[in-house]
Amino acid sequence: MIRLSGVGKTYDDGTVAVQELDLEIARGELVCLVGPSGCGKSTTLKMINRLIEPTTGTIEIDGDDVTHQDPVRLRRGIGYVIQQVGLFPHQKILANVMTVPLLYGESKSVARERARELLDLVGLDPATYADRYPHQLSGGQQQRVGVARALAANPPVLLMDEPFGAVDPVVRTRLQDEFLRLQAEVGVTVVFVTHDIDEAIRLGDRVAVFASGGRLAQFDTPARVLGRPADDFVAEFVGSTTGLRRLAVTPLDPAHIEPLDGMRTGDLGAAVGTDISLGDALAVLLRDDRGVVGVREGTQFVGVLTPNGVHRALRAALAEMSTEA
Repeated sequence: MIRLSGVGKTYDDGTVAVQELDLEIARGELVCLVGPSGCGKSTTLKMINRLIEPTTGTIEIDGDDVTHQDPVRLRRGIGYVIQQVGLFPHQKILANVMTVPLLYGESKSVARERARELLDLVGLDPATYADRYPHQLSGGQQQRVGVARALAANPPVLLMDEPFGAVDPVVRTRLQDEFLRLQAEVGVTVVFVTHDIDEAIRLGDRVAVFASGGRLAQFDTPARVLGRPADDFVAEFVGSTTGLRRLAVTPLDPAHIEPLDGMRTGDLGAAVGTDISLGDALAVLLRDDRGVVGVREGTQFVGVLTPNGVHRALRAALAEMSTEA
């Protein structure tokens, strides 16, 4: 879907922002670019839609080299979401989302209907939010509008540059959850820039870790980035809490669950399904004061998760990392 081959960016003063980058992203994949400030991740993102021109190499989308395309037309076909959102302050929310379809020549009625559908898709009831102005929305709501506007032209590719970095942690988690739901539903290919390794691990199908000087240090699944860092830089960047982070990419498994042992389901407070990560299940367990959390498969309780179960899973994750190393 997206292929970067030998892509580099060197500025006139000799600064190397990105060096000899090879990266392939499959259709429908969500790839996170992560690394310290100045490592070239945002430069890489902007080269894909030619906000920055590469010095060397080729960038292909569906086999077409984007460097040979009209940049304005190219950008209209690629969704782009930034941290500052960039909504037009004097336009109502519906008009903001209608912008791209109108640029493509859609009639106002079609663009309006598309905008209303997208607002609903991102969790903003059009009846409530369509006629509001950006300043009347919270930061998280504005970010949702930005995502809706980026999707308005049905783009095959969505580029996101630190989109949730300006909101508080609670809202950020909700936005991440909403975006994962949305991406699964829409199936768009996403390149997502973040400086936060936890966000990258939580969202990415694969994670590209950039080092200083624009070097790609590792490109792999979250579990392998955590469990088998490619070099000392990645190991240091991931940090000493890899075991805990590993829980975020460890599915809840029957081995982690204990039997009900006569416990009535009415005695259980919170409950989780079997289709979530162990990290999310642990978060529910910590919020509940009963010491256990029920585990359901569909509507049927199949057991409970206890602190001992989490401890066993964490030890297993650490042991697996040692084996992989």
